[in-house]
Amino acid sequence: MPMYNITLKEGASPEALSKAKDDAKAQGGEIKHEFTLIKGFTVEFPADRATTLETNEHIHVEQDGTVKTQ
Repeated sequence: MPMYNITLKEGASPEALSKAKDDAKAQGGEIKHEFTLIKGFTVEFPADRATTLETNEHIHVEQDGTVKTQ
């Protein structure tokens, strides 16, 4: 399953973060990492269900990947 970085937009409440994690787990996701400096987490999630998280206006979903420098 692909991994996705889920970050909450500025101004989102701690309750919104908790709800996003609960929603991800309810949809079959497994949280792999929780961020400490920003409100967010990395979740392993079925590719066909990732769009369900994007329906929340406080969430930004981005597929995890390798970043390279020159």
